[in-house]
Amino acid sequence: MRELTLEAKIENVPTVLELVDEELEAYGCPMKEKLHIDIAVDEMFSNIALYAYRPGEGLATVRMEITEDPSAAVITFFDQGVPYDPLKKPDPDVTLSAEERQIGGLGIYMVKKSMDSMTYEYKDGQNILRIEKRFQKD
Repeated sequence: MRELTLEAKIENVPTVLELVDEELEAYGCPMKEKLHIDIAVDEMFSNIALYAYRPGEGLATVRMEITEDPSAAVITFFDQGVPYDPLKKPDPDVTLSAEERQIGGLGIYMVKKSMDSMTYEYKDGQNILRIEKRFQKD
């Protein structure tokens, strides 16, 4: 398990992805699952950076774990920003054209659809969002 605490800023997304990718590569995660995980991590950390502390600033912690049986990447995001459960946001109507759809929510929807599990809780003054993606080792 590795953990990183840094300012919740968009410019820190590459640092978070570097942590995640190092662990995924060390455990032989296939490219397809790695790409899904990278997109999900980018989306979730970006949401924290853009909205959790608005208009102020704050810290976010990202914990990266790999489980063995089954092989899975488990990434947990912690922040002390405004309580927000992204799982309660209604899924966008993807049958509508882009012009007809409401703005927002597509990123979280994509994460929910591409991950094997996604959980949220607000505990001890912090948002805790966990995503999990199972994979077969290369």
